[in-house]
Amino acid sequence: MAGGRRRKLHFSKIYSFRCGKASFQEDHSQIGGPGFSRVVHCNDPDCFEAEIRNYTGNYVRSTKYTLATFLPKSLFEQFRRVANFYFLVSGVLAFTPLSPYSAVSAILPLILVVGATMVKEGIEDWRRKQQDIEVNNRKVKVHQQNGGFDYTEWKNLRVGDIVKVEKDEFFPADLLLLSSSYEDAICYVETMNLDGETNLKLKQALEVTSGLHEDTDFRDFKAIVKCEDPNANLYSFVGSMELEEQQYPLSPQQLLLRDSKLRNTDYIYGAVIFTGHDTKVIQNSTEPPSKRSKVERKMDKIIYFLFFILFLMAFVGSIFFGIYTKDDLQNGKMKRWYLRPDNSTIYFDPKRAPAAAIYHFLTALLLYSYFIPISLYVSIEIVKVLQCIFINQDIHMYYEEADKPAHARTSNLNEELGQVNTILSDKTGTLTCNSMEFIKCSIAGMAYGSGVTEVERAIGRRKGSPLAQEKANGNDQFEHSADPKPLIKGFNFSDERIMNANWVNEPHADVIQKFFRVLALCHTAIPEVDEETGKVSYEAESPDEAAFVIAAREIGFEFYKRTQTSISVHELDPVTGQKVERVYQLLNVLEFNSSRKRMSVIVRSEEGKLLLWCKGADSVMFERLSKSGREFEENTVDHVNEYADAGLRTLILAYRELEEDEYKKFNEKFNEAKNSVSAERDSLIEEAMETVEKDLILLGATAVEDKLQNGVPDCIDKLAQAGIKIWVLTGDKMETAINIGFACSLLRRGMKQIIITLETPDIQALEKAGEKTALRKASKESVLHQISEGMALLKQSSGSSEAFALIIDGKSLAYALEDDVKDMFLQLAISCASVICCRSSPKQKALVTRLVKAGTGKTTLAIGDGANDVGMLQEADIGVGISGVEGMQAVMSSDIAIAQFRYLERLLLVHGHWCYRRISTMICYFFYKNIVFGFSIFLYEAHTSFSAQPAYNDWFLSLFNVIFTSLPVIALGVFDQDVSARFCLKFPILYQEGVQNMLFSWLRILGWMFNGFISAIIVFFLCTNALEHQAFNDGGKIVGIEILGAAMYTCVVWVVNLQVALAISYFTLIQHVFIWGSIATWYLFLLVYGALPPKLSTTAYKVFVEALAPAPSFWLVTIFVAISALIPYFSYSAIQMRFFPMYHGMIQWIRHEGRTDDMEYCDMLRQRSLRPTTVGHTARLAAKSRHVQDGNHSR
Repeated sequence: MAGGRRRKLHFSKIYSFRCGKASFQEDHSQIGGPGFSRVVHCNDPDCFEAEIRNYTGNYVRSTKYTLATFLPKSLFEQFRRVANFYFLVSGVLAFTPLSPYSAVSAILPLILVVGATMVKEGIEDWRRKQQDIEVNNRKVKVHQQNGGFDYTEWKNLRVGDIVKVEKDEFFPADLLLLSSSYEDAICYVETMNLDGETNLKLKQALEVTSGLHEDTDFRDFKAIVKCEDPNANLYSFVGSMELEEQQYPLSPQQLLLRDSKLRNTDYIYGAVIFTGHDTKVIQNSTEPPSKRSKVERKMDKIIYFLFFILFLMAFVGSIFFGIYTKDDLQNGKMKRWYLRPDNSTIYFDPKRAPAAAIYHFLTALLLYSYFIPISLYVSIEIVKVLQCIFINQDIHMYYEEADKPAHARTSNLNEELGQVNTILSDKTGTLTCNSMEFIKCSIAGMAYGSGVTEVERAIGRRKGSPLAQEKANGNDQFEHSADPKPLIKGFNFSDERIMNANWVNEPHADVIQKFFRVLALCHTAIPEVDEETGKVSYEAESPDEAAFVIAAREIGFEFYKRTQTSISVHELDPVTGQKVERVYQLLNVLEFNSSRKRMSVIVRSEEGKLLLWCKGADSVMFERLSKSGREFEENTVDHVNEYADAGLRTLILAYRELEEDEYKKFNEKFNEAKNSVSAERDSLIEEAMETVEKDLILLGATAVEDKLQNGVPDCIDKLAQAGIKIWVLTGDKMETAINIGFACSLLRRGMKQIIITLETPDIQALEKAGEKTALRKASKESVLHQISEGMALLKQSSGSSEAFALIIDGKSLAYALEDDVKDMFLQLAISCASVICCRSSPKQKALVTRLVKAGTGKTTLAIGDGANDVGMLQEADIGVGISGVEGMQAVMSSDIAIAQFRYLERLLLVHGHWCYRRISTMICYFFYKNIVFGFSIFLYEAHTSFSAQPAYNDWFLSLFNVIFTSLPVIALGVFDQDVSARFCLKFPILYQEGVQNMLFSWLRILGWMFNGFISAIIVFFLCTNALEHQAFNDGGKIVGIEILGAAMYTCVVWVVNLQVALAISYFTLIQHVFIWGSIATWYLFLLVYGALPPKLSTTAYKVFVEALAPAPSFWLVTIFVAISALIPYFSYSAIQMRFFPMYHGMIQWIRHEGRTDDMEYCDMLRQRSLRPTTVGHTARLAAKSRHVQDGNHSR
């Protein structure tokens, strides 16, 4: 090989059989055919063959628009909204003689509204552009023609370039691994950005390129790679490399994906295969599903309803106008002589009255367009963005330990946070910390470890156990020892019998020694030694594995060094009492996977013994024990069951000694299976491993705790009091999930459990028999029968206060989600107080979420932290990602990100309630003010015999929504609080206003509309009757259209701005400035606009200075009309607050009367809840109280 050194490849023993050879059979036969046509000239991107293929560059763009497409694409987005499209048509018609107002005044508000939205879109896209610039300008070393490697920007990479990536750098494109700093060309890769997993993946180059260790080795390197075309499959890669006229098959093992990170490897060399938008990670990036809140969807219906009213008014007005026009000229007599019907245009021609009516209909559609709030959408968008800023800045949702604030990733769903009916939660990493702690173990039939788990404390509370209570209060030896040790992450174990080298004095010291050797040797963790302190830390595939090696280190078996063929451990020598270094030759690693449920390593000790160390799940380990190896089985099984009951994760540890001949046969068979190219390769490997993973000798069991996050039980209790149902969807086994349910108060003693499972003797017998058809039929019948029994149980207890919990395992769930069963299952589930789905796959989580969302029609919220929760988060109405330790995949797919589950309480009960109330009130008020304005125009037109005469000046019409009434409603949407955050949390019942949609029901919406019609009628008739027939000023002049219009408009501005003041519960300085400032702006505008020449100011010319301001009647009418128009709303609000208060009204009364600490008043309020609290510690106490009362009654 040119420029390279040939070496015999030594397969690293740390990595698994997956690092075997690929073959040309099966998939590789497709190379060159459709879908497999890519040809890459490695280290020769400038050659003619490479250039004619014209592969895409490495520049990546995530923006929605470009400079060329921004204007057309953004305009299209804006005019897809029916209201904006209507105003566009109105604006176009304003240039025709049909228009009752000037074209400029019609088109300017539309330009302002659409322009504001486009500016917002542009700013958001510019931020995405900035991120793109940062990524594209990252630097990487690329091979140059002179043989050296120089830094170049990512965006300049081309297919075929050779790059050198160094430790902790990201891969800039999809690369073919050629060699690494390790002799056998392996490297460790972190794929957190791809799949959310923090564990390291192993990759290995081809043997033929593994000797390329120096920059100069690539001077003459040339190779041709033929492979599959760009696709989205992260886990497949089919290709071949032609090097020195030899063909070598390629597999996913050689592919390094863009956005992965190089870890624990000093450097790698790679050839660029896919660039830019051809890379697998970008092929995988899909647009998140478009989500719109229920309030927003309902708002669209209201707009359509207003369109209906608008068309109806125009239609009715046109009929009346046609009748009036036809009657204008009778026998030469003119009724409306001022319109000159004897010499009129078609618009007022009595001889063509039907045509005049049609033209009037079109004119009326333009005139009444003020019924539709043009600035509604843009105002709501502004308000939602500002609400998101408040959510992001909330110090009470900031997690200081990880420096993570809450982050609202979309502003579309703010009000939806106040209407959540059901929460579907992951368990591990969401309710729990996903930070495993080694807390107990069973060795040689003896239980060790005195720590108390959260679940044990919950069980103690449940059973009233004094011991558990004592431990819960912190009186155990670990928490109150005289010499407390500093906390060690992953280790919460305390037992003086085996700590501090005391294990040598135990009866089975040899078994204890072997037990901790298993923990120190049977893993794939990588040690990192701090050169300054000498402390060893570990990079492990999972938190469990890290906890095991840390536990071994703390007991005295410190794993500190790993090479490709050995593991080095510092151990305590029981004979000398000194720490000694022991080196074990690593021969094979038999990898863990979900079907094997175990992992083994085969090592040779310094004494030359061949030993197999094994750890795995109890379901597979006990059956592999030899007859002589079952000495401690009975006690170990008891301990494992106790640990599972305490909510702990358990593993069984065992070992065996191998004979040389036996190992030789196994190794030959194992290597043959690894290098096999047949379709049965995996099963051959499985068979080979089965031959040695048998006749094991039991050592004991480990127990690690995945602790509940702080505040989870209290948060669940508050959410339950708010009427929110909580479902837990977890991959854990049933016992663990049930105990976590008790720990976080989702379950309680006395709650009847409906358990649906297929772990029955009949089903298990069919499984062993392998009769798939019979098994499927029997399983489905069993699930149906269990669901029916559950429904019957619920019917029997209907009317009682009993609470039920539904617990179902993954196998049963598969049948429960089938089309003919799912409705029945849902009916059972929503009738239960809490639901726990165990052993759920990611797909099942998403399907359950879809079922709840579609089946109930209520708002669902999914919360999770891992890549396996992405489907669930995207399927739910709201997806909340926990920015925990399982990577960022869930966060990247979520609508809102928080750092801890407990912050969900404040997010929903405070921000959710406020946002729902603000948006609901804001929309209702928007429709109110537009109806007041639009209906006053209609009434005036009716007053003028439907002659299409607008009551107001053109610019009065245009600026009503944009200037004089826009800011107070935004202030309402951003700052208003009916109840403070403290009372939102103290009285979770308040949240039910959103769950039951009390503030945005059709009754409330129509009530606000009715209020608008009443206000418009009061304004119009009081103004016309007060001003019409008498002298308006000292000169004896009577009122004309310009004075009446300005006076009416003044009254409308006062009424709608005072109405928002009445609707506000919580005044800030900003609201005062906006409300009174809007009114003042109207007077200022009237002064300035009236001072312009008559050609520009038309009917407003000096109307304020010369007519309105000097007339006392104008000021009296304004005050009288404003008060009169507000009396109906004020009266209704007062009567409702006094006799029919809503939840927020009751809390305001309690606060007003200073009874917030009066338990009797507070309990009375809680009893008004329409949905009883059935889970959480409040429900547990209530159930206990009922139980005591029932006992007293029975006596």
